[in-house]
Amino acid sequence: MDFVNRIFKGDKGIGMIFLILCFISVVEVYSASSTLTFRTDYWNPILRHSMFLIMGAILVLCVHSIKPEYFIIVGFCLPVAWILLIATRIFGSPVNGSYRWIDIAGISFQPSEIAKLCLITFTAYILSKRKDTPDDNSYKWIVIATGITCGIILIDNGSTAVLLAIIIFFMMLIGGIPFKQLSKLAIILVSAGIIFFLVIKYVPMETFNKFFPRSNTWIERVKDFGADSNVKEEGFVINDGNYQVAHANIAIANGRIFGKMPGNSTERHFLPQAYSDFIYAIILEESGLLGGIIVMLLYIIFFVRSGIIANRTNKLFPKLLVMGSSLILFTQALANMAVAVNLIPVTGQPLPLISRGGTSTLITCVYFGIILSVSRFETPKGLQEEDETEDELEDVQAGEVVI
Repeated sequence: MDFVNRIFKGDKGIGMIFLILCFISVVEVYSASSTLTFRTDYWNPILRHSMFLIMGAILVLCVHSIKPEYFIIVGFCLPVAWILLIATRIFGSPVNGSYRWIDIAGISFQPSEIAKLCLITFTAYILSKRKDTPDDNSYKWIVIATGITCGIILIDNGSTAVLLAIIIFFMMLIGGIPFKQLSKLAIILVSAGIIFFLVIKYVPMETFNKFFPRSNTWIERVKDFGADSNVKEEGFVINDGNYQVAHANIAIANGRIFGKMPGNSTERHFLPQAYSDFIYAIILEESGLLGGIIVMLLYIIFFVRSGIIANRTNKLFPKLLVMGSSLILFTQALANMAVAVNLIPVTGQPLPLISRGGTSTLITCVYFGIILSVSRFETPKGLQEEDETEDELEDVQAGEVVI
């Protein structure tokens, strides 16, 4: 029982946030999955999602028990993640024109989620070994690893590649990479982005699509973003270009302050991926502005709590690992919520731990487990609690405690 209490009642509230997000996920995914029930058994979507959440909770318990130094092994598995990404492109089955899933032994998963975890761990390890000397190659190793990983992911998932590159950039900033080097890198990346869009504009799309099959989708999403911002209400027409954003806005308007209560959403029947990419819009419709603010605050509190854990950690590798893990989840959450309220173009990023998913849910649970592990083994309070627990177990084994 102490094992469970240490996770869900301690560790700076991270475990409690995990539980609350899981509860919200079950309620909202059950409500938003109505479009899936027409194609399968009524209970199948939510039972599948609940199964992944239970598996994720078990995964949190397991990862929480591993000492942080052993996570270095995950970083060295990065080449394996590259192989899986390439294999997905060759042997995977396309979904909506994108090769993101691969089946191995009957199990379907997204290698990009595994690659993100491996790259973040690899970056944390390299930064922890960095030396302030002219011959230090930490920066080069990280840039090469990030370039390969994001380059492969970019072919079929542009938003994930960009998001991951941003996270690694901030990890390097936190890890002490000289600002001069980071400034040069930022200029190179911005210039590459400008050249990329110029190439898209002037190179025949048929040629470009051979290398980036999702380029049409990227361009259309950018063009559609804000295209109707100056259109008057009476002249607004829902079409293929603004369909998702329009129905997300309708859902938000329906929610008002206190929402229509769970299970009463109407836009869940119209919004594509209402249970995943646009689940925040369903939350706003059913729970209102108040519920939307609470969900956003949960992610903010999670990020702040993670920062406190990292700040209290003396060793550099666990510190950077916590920051990388919390950054990827927090940034992904912000991206999902920003899309729902039409602040940025559609990205396809799920809301961590709330959106319906398989691989993304389990990997999110691994991030939570990593943060809890660092809190348990590397922070002064966590070490003290661990020592007290070991003393209690020794007393029980010695027969000094009478139950």
